[in-house]
Amino acid sequence: MSDIVAKALSDLTCGKNLESEVADAVFRKLFNGDLAGSQAGALLMGLRAKGETAEEVASGVKAALEHSRMVSGLSGKRIDTCGTGGDGRKSFNCSTAVALYLADMGYDVVKHGNRAVSSSSGSADVLEGLGVNLGTEPEDVAEALRKDHFVFLFAQNYHPAFGKVAPIRKELGIPTLFNLMGPLLNPARPTHQVLGVGRPEIMKLIAEVLALTDVEKAYVVHGAGNFDELTPFGINQAVLVENGKLTELEIDPSEYGFASANPEDVFVETREEAVEVLKKVLAGKAPVPMLDMVAMNLGASLSLLDDISLTEGMAKAKAKVAEGTSREF
Repeated sequence: MSDIVAKALSDLTCGKNLESEVADAVFRKLFNGDLAGSQAGALLMGLRAKGETAEEVASGVKAALEHSRMVSGLSGKRIDTCGTGGDGRKSFNCSTAVALYLADMGYDVVKHGNRAVSSSSGSADVLEGLGVNLGTEPEDVAEALRKDHFVFLFAQNYHPAFGKVAPIRKELGIPTLFNLMGPLLNPARPTHQVLGVGRPEIMKLIAEVLALTDVEKAYVVHGAGNFDELTPFGINQAVLVENGKLTELEIDPSEYGFASANPEDVFVETREEAVEVLKKVLAGKAPVPMLDMVAMNLGASLSLLDDISLTEGMAKAKAKVAEGTSREF
């Protein structure tokens, strides 16, 4: 065992936070495949038991991105709408609908995602059902954005190093640091982000990690009803990240003219149903609670991109969702 790995495991055993250089080095070894399975498991369990810090998560993100297939040649504003998942709510693909609405409005969207984990259908599943290309290569991203303002970055195609830790995660069988990292690993490095989390207790942690990256403005949100998106089911929690500064706020749907609804109103049971529902949402013809949920998250996105108030963003989003997208699916 190397000295740096020994120090990391010793510090975690004592409940100490890892120093930045130690965290950087040990995560680099993890993604290089230089840790034995027992060492990797001890590292992940030690971090979980202690509670990860923003600096430790940021070190993991940095090491993972060093092994990712990064996208270059992009400029200007670009946004991602991606959540951590794990809320187990089996809701329709709201963040994917928001991404497609944004692209239809002319904003560049770099949608990072995967297949379903806790929902009926993940972003990759439902986009595949719409006929969207899941295999865009890094060198083709800029042209795809120029043409359609939208590109899907299929996580498993861009992060091959995760194959080295997948067996360890499976053996541990519990959530680890990697369950938090997905939305932080977009290889196109979005300038703006609406990032949903299913657990309110990790909102500030994720926001602090974003503040340590190059993101210009972002919302970390936790929706009423324990969703990883803003919802019309009650008071939502959010953290605005801007220029490294964090501002906590509550988002009450009634203040923006959204009617109260119930979580059951946005559930889908199968992948096939998720695809059909998404088509209706994009046409502006889905049930009101679904359209309202899209408008809320679209409004938050627009407030970031246009540098306007949430009130203005929500109003603009409601008008757009009422008319639907111009593209037929």
